Amino acid sequence: MRKLLLATLALGLLVACSGAGAPTAAGGAPGIGRDGGPESAEFAKGAAAPGTDQAATQPNSIPIPAAADPTRALILTASISMRAQDPWGAADRAQAVATSLGGEVMSMSQSGKGDDRSASVVLRVPAERFNDALRQLRALSDVEVLSSSVDSKDVTEQFVDLEARLRAKQAEEQRYLALLARAERIEDILRIDQSLAQVRTQIEQLTGQVNSIKTRTTFSTISISVTPLGVLPSDPKVYDPTRTVERAIAALGVMLRVVADLAIWMLVFGWIPLLILGVAFGLQRTRRTATTASTPTSS
Repeated sequence: MRKLLLATLALGLLVACSGAGAPTAAGGAPGIGRDGGPESAEFAKGAAAPGTDQAATQPNSIPIPAAADPTRALILTASISMRAQDPWGAADRAQAVATSLGGEVMSMSQSGKGDDRSASVVLRVPAERFNDALRQLRALSDVEVLSSSVDSKDVTEQFVDLEARLRAKQAEEQRYLALLARAERIEDILRIDQSLAQVRTQIEQLTGQVNSIKTRTTFSTISISVTPLGVLPSDPKVYDPTRTVERAIAALGVMLRVVADLAIWMLVFGWIPLLILGVAFGLQRTRRTATTASTPTSS
């Protein structure tokens, strides 16, 4: 009886131990994901998941929407507005940043003179260096960044669709070539050749679209505008008599231009009304003279 009680007690202890260990295995041991597969080592270390904002973990970084996802075809663009003591020099330094990262300058304009100079430049950099380019541009010496924006356009579905259509047209071209090799009659050869020409035209168009998307996803565009480092515009609610004087002078200039235009129009076309009045006066005088001559004089 004592042995039976001891065996029952031991069996109960084993069942209790196995029940306590079950939640740990079901809840997911380290290195096991929810779907039963191996969990990412970065997630195990507490790294940010894909699609989350990395700006919180990287100081002075610029968030790029899904820029780290190599499986997506993204067109990345950025726009930066700056102020600098020497806008032309800042534009030159921005150009140097792009070329050092393997990019190029698509367009650049510099205008003004003295303290009123300004510049604008459009850069193209490799997509994998896009974030580096933004950081270096924001860190340019003697430059104050006023605003910056980043935009991404996902063209993955469009790119996959174009590639599928291109492969289908290339397969269709091969079938037409096989038919052309077996054709014997002249009318069959001409008909197949016409269809083959149409397919090749479509292949060229699709190839151009695919290459355009590849270029736009391989290289990212950054637009920069640099204005002179002057005084910030004043609050429009604050009364400024100089602005009133400027508006009054501008209105006076407009009025003087209107008066001058009217004088020019009168000088050029003013003789026409005078000519009409002269003709009318002459006709009236001639009519009076004829009437007076036809009236008999009294004796």
